[in-house]
Amino acid sequence: MASNGRNIREQILGLLTRKDYRPLNKIDIARKLGLTGAGQVALRKSLRELERAGEIARIRKNRYVLPAEADLATGKLSIHQAGYGFLALEPPSGTDVFIAAENIGTAMHGDRVVARISRDEPYRRIKGRREGRVIRILERAHDTIVGTLQRSRNFYYVVPDDPRIVHDVYVGQVSNTPQDERAVAGLPLATSKVTPQIGDKVVVRLEAWESRHVNPEGEIIEVLGPASAPGIDMLSIIRKYHLPTEFPMDVLDQAKGIPETVDARQFEGREDLRGEFIVTIDPDDARDFDDAIQVEKIGSGWRLGVHIADVAAYVEPGSPLDREARRRGNSVYLPDRVIPMLPERLSNGVCSLKPGVDRLTHSVFIQFDKRGSAKSAQFTRSVIRSAHRLTYKQAYTILTAPPADQLGERLHLAWELAAVLRKKRFEHGALDLDFPEVKVWVDKDGRPVKLERVENDESHQLIEEFMLVANEAVARELKKRAIPTVYRIHENPDPEKLGEYREFVLGFDYRVGDLTHRAELQRLVASFRGKPEEQALKVALLKSLKRARYSPQPLGHYGLAKANYLHFTSPIRRYADLVVHRALARDSAGAGGRPARSASALYQPGMAEIASIAEHVSTTERTAADAEGDAIQMKKLEFFQRQLDERKPQIFRASIVDVRNYGLMVELPDALVTGLVHVSSLMDDFYVFEPARRQLIGRRSRKRFSVGDELSVFVVRVDAFKRQVDFAIALASDASRKARRSRGLSKSSSLAR
Repeated sequence: MASNGRNIREQILGLLTRKDYRPLNKIDIARKLGLTGAGQVALRKSLRELERAGEIARIRKNRYVLPAEADLATGKLSIHQAGYGFLALEPPSGTDVFIAAENIGTAMHGDRVVARISRDEPYRRIKGRREGRVIRILERAHDTIVGTLQRSRNFYYVVPDDPRIVHDVYVGQVSNTPQDERAVAGLPLATSKVTPQIGDKVVVRLEAWESRHVNPEGEIIEVLGPASAPGIDMLSIIRKYHLPTEFPMDVLDQAKGIPETVDARQFEGREDLRGEFIVTIDPDDARDFDDAIQVEKIGSGWRLGVHIADVAAYVEPGSPLDREARRRGNSVYLPDRVIPMLPERLSNGVCSLKPGVDRLTHSVFIQFDKRGSAKSAQFTRSVIRSAHRLTYKQAYTILTAPPADQLGERLHLAWELAAVLRKKRFEHGALDLDFPEVKVWVDKDGRPVKLERVENDESHQLIEEFMLVANEAVARELKKRAIPTVYRIHENPDPEKLGEYREFVLGFDYRVGDLTHRAELQRLVASFRGKPEEQALKVALLKSLKRARYSPQPLGHYGLAKANYLHFTSPIRRYADLVVHRALARDSAGAGGRPARSASALYQPGMAEIASIAEHVSTTERTAADAEGDAIQMKKLEFFQRQLDERKPQIFRASIVDVRNYGLMVELPDALVTGLVHVSSLMDDFYVFEPARRQLIGRRSRKRFSVGDELSVFVVRVDAFKRQVDFAIALASDASRKARRSRGLSKSSSLAR
């Protein structure tokens, strides 16, 4: 049937590409191709699939054409909170298409749509950018939204949490006026048994929205609780991104049947490495440890051992555990909780490489010469007993002091190798796009109490380099064996987008050459390292590059400058890694040359299944990243709002990253937050904007504010809905007076992260 489906797809595309083709509907296409009965059913399915994929388009009277022939484009719509949007084309080709607010119709953020490209040059609002109008919605991104219940005189409505959903959703008429202003009367509810109050967070199921002239409508299906109550914000994130909160009973039952310790009978066919000096290095609050390392000096080179939790030994293909792990795709890390891919009995139990206990692993041994070139690689299923569990902070302390014991000596030896590998990687063209991170520490009620900047120091770089070379070694091995698996790819950037990025960078007075040459891009990244605008320029560069994803084909990784790459080192939290482990176990010999015979090792998925898995886990990864970023941003804003509520604003160091006529764009490097110091808060003088120099200049004092200047600031206003924050400059003597005087500013600036 699959081959028949492919044949019909080819026939459809062949027909539509003929020079004498005139637009036909599905009945006429079936007649033209001579299809009847089952063939017509297959035709309708193929037409739907081709339309969803953007390879064909449907026009008036449901007739089909090639998109380019009718100036049509298919893709995913991203809407800005100001109302306009951009269409990311599928398949990717050239720059995104600009969609003005009045041309979006009833499409919403994230929808897959068809747009008609305008050929009217005078109407282009962005130089060099094509403009379009949405003519059809192929697939809604969401059938539910999360928001806050409000009321007008005549209607109850929900304000979506996501500012990119620009329309309020009507959920019912007001039948009478309750005495309590928060009470609700006469509001129809769907499955929710709890009557919400005004100001509650709710989940709304959207109804069909046909006309942009009226607001979308929906039904409340779940009441989460008062917006300000502890935990409701993270529950809103979970519902917004449709994240699972519980494991099905059959999954938990299977997990309960797995022993909490490793039995000696499981050692058969494995290499016993329990006598080796192996350590783990993870974040302070990590609960699952899925990678461990060891480094030994071999002549003038090194021998690296990377040992990864053998999750495949416990999760058999097709089992309830496997089906649920595949559905979830990956773990999700929110500030107050982890939504794991696997039940805690595995993720924090028998699969976690805790010190002093036996654990089943899949090991990669790589031998390097003194220049850091890999000379050989071996792969084996093994059993280890970790000697030490180190946090990154502990490892960094050891690395910055002379070695005092065996642990110190081994760690210094490991950094010696990692430093060589890191230098070699950048010499071969890898881009240095590492971002510092800020961890949000929360109390038992989930309230943010501290923002801690996490530096990418030597302890992090050491683990990063070893995981990269292990992933690359496994990718090369599986490619050599021609075993289907899931690769991690990052395709070459679109030259047009790099050209747009070049124009953006020129606005910061940098010398920029041809960015399609990797060496020039590396030089540019190095030139703004440590500068105030580094974050803004790196974020813009990432948006110009394609997004890394999973693929059944080893298409290479542009950012890492690696021809072969995949994910092998985190099978506890990524399903793609579990697929790779199963592939590597095939045909692999264990101790004594005996091949592995577990169900996972014998599992042989075909290319079609691998492609399906790759597409699915790419989607779940994007969802997790969006949810995690959304949650962190929300907690940062709450952190600043609490300072305002308690009237204890903290003084932060800040750098000016841009100057506008209405104020100073500043970044707080310790919080990785960007906000605005509004010109009206600069009370010591009247400041005039000098656009050529991008400066604010005091008319009387001639005091200047320029990009790169260092300031001390404190928060004066937070808009949680718009995700915006305002700051004022702190003076050593009168910070509190300044705070009172600066409250109530009207302009704001979006958080950058």
